[in-house]
Amino acid sequence: MNFEFSDEQVMLRDSLSRLLDQRYAFELRRRIMAGQAETGIWSELVDMGIVAMPLPEACGGLGGSASDIVAISELFGRHLVIEPLLPSVILTGRALARFDPAGPVPQWIADIGTGALRGAFAHEEGSGTGASSTLSTKLYEGEAGPRIRGSKKLVLGGGEAGVLLISALSETKAVCLAAVPADAEGIEVRRYRALDGRPVADILLHDVAVDRAAIMAGADAELEALLADARLALAAEAVGAMAVLMATTADFAGTREQFGRPIGSFQAIAHRLADMKIAYVKARASLLYIAALADSGRATSRDISVLKAQVGRLGRETAQGAVQIHGGIGMTDELPVGHYLKHILTIDGLFGNTDYHLREIGRVVAAA
Repeated sequence: MNFEFSDEQVMLRDSLSRLLDQRYAFELRRRIMAGQAETGIWSELVDMGIVAMPLPEACGGLGGSASDIVAISELFGRHLVIEPLLPSVILTGRALARFDPAGPVPQWIADIGTGALRGAFAHEEGSGTGASSTLSTKLYEGEAGPRIRGSKKLVLGGGEAGVLLISALSETKAVCLAAVPADAEGIEVRRYRALDGRPVADILLHDVAVDRAAIMAGADAELEALLADARLALAAEAVGAMAVLMATTADFAGTREQFGRPIGSFQAIAHRLADMKIAYVKARASLLYIAALADSGRATSRDISVLKAQVGRLGRETAQGAVQIHGGIGMTDELPVGHYLKHILTIDGLFGNTDYHLREIGRVVAAA
């Protein structure tokens, strides 16, 4: 089993790194979050094939694998990218590709792949776990056809999406996925930003009409695959953020002086830097191993939970160590360190935090 990126993936990462270095500086991101600037790299990501990469070839995409997603998402985490690749393409686009090619679905997939349409996956309902057992949104048969009723929380990119992919329970309690235009009658969108600044929304569904061709019934397996994609991509983002925190903090400790010496020469600081390095290496090794398992079709839900829990715990330790070494300045908006801390904390809370996935691991082991 190969735990390194292929030559093609390395070339793609090099090209993307150059683009992000040149066009996505930290100061630009701060201005975007403050509403003072528009990001201009979505069209560049489309031109590079990044947006089409995760979609299957049969749908006009490039047939990207799990390791391809990890290769890109890790760089997104390094640069704190808030472009909607995860909610629009990795989640919504890849899920729609599993639908029957009927009704509006093929056109939605094509438009997502070209960047002309953005999608969002509306699943979370307040439990913070992503588990299908917590679903309460209802898909039912109305007088004029299928309708959906409920509310969704913390929908990534929900305020900017043109199509919403919604998880729900049918009248027989079966898990379903339904796609609807974001401007459909009965949809109420409440926009805000998550802790790390990425745009999110709460979605209220007031008996929204659903095209029968845009419904996938009995979608338990598809939902689990979708959540696995999300958790893998988020883990890669967290590992990318950890890499920057480790390098930035080591540089700071080597130049910041106290008592006439760099603080990195003090034993307590040196030990904390070593702990951060070990945490990063362990997290990245876990990420590459699980990505390789996913590429070979051997990754289980337990493997994904191990990764999410491992990265959540180690990422928090790394980010807290970086803030402690930087001191109070590490939490200011002017320095990236605090932003990376918020990014890692946000990732840990999405689709199940560390504690949830540790419980899931225990449940699987106990049932074995």
